[in-house]
Amino acid sequence: MLDGSHLNNNILQNIHVLDSLKALSLNDCGLTGTLPTQGWCDLRKLEVLVFSENALEGELISCLANLSSLYHLDISGNQFIGNGASIALANLTLIRFVSLSRNLFEVLSFFMSFANHSHLKVLSNDQNKLVKKFTIQTWVPKFQIQVFCLSNCTTKEVHNEVPKFLYYQYDLRVIDLSYNNFGGKGSLWLLENNMRMEAFLMKGNSFINRDLQIPSHPNPYMLVIDISENKTQRQISTNICSIFPQLTKLNLSSNILEGNIPPCLGSLDIGFYLDLSHNQLSGGILEKLAKNGNNFDGRFPSINITIAHLSPLMVMALSNNSLSGELPRWMPNLSKLAILTLSNNQLEEIPIELCKLHSLSIIVLSQNNLSGPISFCVSNLTPEPNDEKSSTRAYLEITSESLIADYSEQTKFERSTFGGLDEVYVPLFIENPIDEHVDYMKKRASYIYKGNILKYMSGIDLSCNRLTGEIPIEIGNLSEIRSLNMSHNNLVGNIPSKFSMLNKLESLDLSHKPK
Repeated sequence: MLDGSHLNNNILQNIHVLDSLKALSLNDCGLTGTLPTQGWCDLRKLEVLVFSENALEGELISCLANLSSLYHLDISGNQFIGNGASIALANLTLIRFVSLSRNLFEVLSFFMSFANHSHLKVLSNDQNKLVKKFTIQTWVPKFQIQVFCLSNCTTKEVHNEVPKFLYYQYDLRVIDLSYNNFGGKGSLWLLENNMRMEAFLMKGNSFINRDLQIPSHPNPYMLVIDISENKTQRQISTNICSIFPQLTKLNLSSNILEGNIPPCLGSLDIGFYLDLSHNQLSGGILEKLAKNGNNFDGRFPSINITIAHLSPLMVMALSNNSLSGELPRWMPNLSKLAILTLSNNQLEEIPIELCKLHSLSIIVLSQNNLSGPISFCVSNLTPEPNDEKSSTRAYLEITSESLIADYSEQTKFERSTFGGLDEVYVPLFIENPIDEHVDYMKKRASYIYKGNILKYMSGIDLSCNRLTGEIPIEIGNLSEIRSLNMSHNNLVGNIPSKFSMLNKLESLDLSHKPK
């Protein structure tokens, strides 16, 4: 492996002397221009070839077909082009792993290159060109792939068609078709056809599902479903939890869903991520988690925390609803809670029990009806950097016999030919992870914190309420806090002198006090 070395294309012309070479990896080596037609093409025993993250361009040269032993090919992150089936790739019938992502291939027609590749298991094609060609013939593939990624492709079409060869796939474990303007009646038939599916990612298309249909038989392997930003209508199936009993991430946001939320979604396993925001849902709020922007109404439920298994919850986001009354008394049981956002509701009182949540580092209670004095116990909070705040990012490890596809990092691909080594790691990017984020207001400007930045953010926002009395001097003990917003309240008195000790503070807003 020469990954990361600064090389020129001459190495490819001279490497043919290593005629027994089985693996060649030149990731991020500064290679430019077109591939030479001599040298490297004579490595007929080569099994693994990696040219990823360079600046290679042009079409794939025909001598690639000489590498008849090749079963792993990664040419992602270049500027290769191709608008039809590649004869060179068509001859590599032992190929199992192919990554063409982040190039300039016209992928729908290019897929015909693999029609006879019965060993193919992984096909990654993110960020290429999605061009509709009416002359593409119907073909039936010989392969049954397990991982298929085709997301974030550039296209001029309003509604693209899902690749037709997917109708013949019955062993898919991971599929990502996000952000491609795919349209029509949806792709939920893929769930019915592939009963070992583990990740189903269809975000940002124009699928019209008049019902959120789910398979008729349980799938105990499914971990992640994301069909957000589509046109899915009507209700969420009440048996969704029994069909997908191991589900850990469910994102149905930005659709046209209506009706009640299935109660079972409030009792799934620890660490469950749920986003139902920006729909037309109604009814009660789940004990476990509710997300921003629905039409939830009513008071917080009174629940037995030991039954609901809420204690490991790290993020509770309930902003932009119609919640009223007091914050629930069971909140202190959320011992891991790091982020609490409840802005733009109709809450009336902050219970002292909230101060027992020592792990809280971001509290947003703005735009409510909170009244009375601010409790001095707020100083008990420890708004320090917290790695766990950003750990809500979807991270998926998918075990598929000899293949493990890691949702945000890498894929492990078995290579039995490396004497003594059973497996090595190679990159496989899945372009659309599920990120937790927080909207936080600083001096009339809204900021979004997510990813690694989120773990360094700490703040308290009590603005736009009816809080009275003086600012507790104890708040000056929050030495790690970065933002404090108490504007638009009825507070009186002076700014506590201990605020001079807030040496990490980046934003302080105490404006619009009563005259």
